[in-house]
Amino acid sequence: MPATKKRTMNKQALFADLGYAPHPGQWEIHNSHHPRRVVACGVRWGKTTCAAMEGIAAALQPADLSVGWIVAPTYDLCDRVYREMQQVVMEKLQHRVVTMRESDRKIVLRNMGGGISEIRGKSADNPVSLLGEGLDWLIVDEASRLRPNIWQGHLSQRLIDKNGWALLISTPKGKGYFFDLYRRGQGSDSEYKSWNYPSATNPLLDASVIEAERARLPEAVFRQEYCAEFLEGAGAVFRNVRECATGTFKAPVYGERYYAGLDLAKIEDFTVLVVVNRKNEVVFVDRFNRIDWSLQVKRIRETFLKYNKAYVYVDSTGKGEPVYESLCQAGIWAESYSFTAKSKTALIDSLSIMLEKKEIVLPKPELWPEGIDELEAFEYSVTDMGHVRTGAPGGMHDDCVIALALAMWPLGPNRHASRVWCH
Repeated sequence: MPATKKRTMNKQALFADLGYAPHPGQWEIHNSHHPRRVVACGVRWGKTTCAAMEGIAAALQPADLSVGWIVAPTYDLCDRVYREMQQVVMEKLQHRVVTMRESDRKIVLRNMGGGISEIRGKSADNPVSLLGEGLDWLIVDEASRLRPNIWQGHLSQRLIDKNGWALLISTPKGKGYFFDLYRRGQGSDSEYKSWNYPSATNPLLDASVIEAERARLPEAVFRQEYCAEFLEGAGAVFRNVRECATGTFKAPVYGERYYAGLDLAKIEDFTVLVVVNRKNEVVFVDRFNRIDWSLQVKRIRETFLKYNKAYVYVDSTGKGEPVYESLCQAGIWAESYSFTAKSKTALIDSLSIMLEKKEIVLPKPELWPEGIDELEAFEYSVTDMGHVRTGAPGGMHDDCVIALALAMWPLGPNRHASRVWCH
């Protein structure tokens, strides 16, 4: 079929010319002609380089016109494969560059047949940008963290017109749609082929480094990130979320003390204000975006007064600092909480402990769907450099999580810590 003919290039000679020496596992992927290839391997196995070089080979394949995309949950994640391809182009293939536009992550090359090949980097956080043209090839990075409807409703359809191929790479995460695609590649579906290798099968990795990570990480996280196992809930930071979600929102009670957490919007995020009482019950949530800062301060002040001049913890990182000062000038009793790697870890750990012990009463899921979804999706992950991070999966928000954690901070394990309020 046409898609197979396009992959008759001598990749071994091409990769040798480009200075790329794939390890045996990577060669299995490069040598496969299956239209749908699913790679579920551990961190630092070499998925990114493998995908980037497969994309380079596709872009150089003789054709009158070919179009390929690199798609990931966010632009930051997309850049891992795209920038590696860009580096190869600049170092080895600059004579083939027709145009290169940084603003929209686009490279146009003259391929080996004299035709035009276009490479585009795309983010799945705006599905509308994924509509339109048919594709000759598609690389999806961190595919397990992509919303299922993105693959099913936006990406797979782009491949039909040109009989294009897709390469989906990721560390495993639970047993969602990516797991289903992986299983298809292990079965009798001739369109699919899948691979599942732990990090240790990369011969370029030091085994002692991996073992050191085993001692440092929670067992489930290590098994998911380094052993490449599909585990339900392995990367989840918070437990008992649904068990704690039995409450309702409540009107203020005269004389009662309230605490609030405020996470301020950053570009496409939401500003979220969560108010809790001394019983660790979430009694009020306000969530909004695309509102002028002065109006946000006014709106926050109204809630502050309504809930008996609640003490407000606010994320003061970056743009949050001047807003924090504006809150203080408006007479709001606020305390600045500056985010660093250490302070964020302490904040998230405190909330995790309280949920683990079922010390918090959250609103029922039907009352606060965004908050419950964010808490359940909030995850541990391991970066390409081996660092552990916590956060929302690509394409999701964590505003509700951070606001809740800030609100619960003075009521958690650190409750006796000293603090200074502006008022």
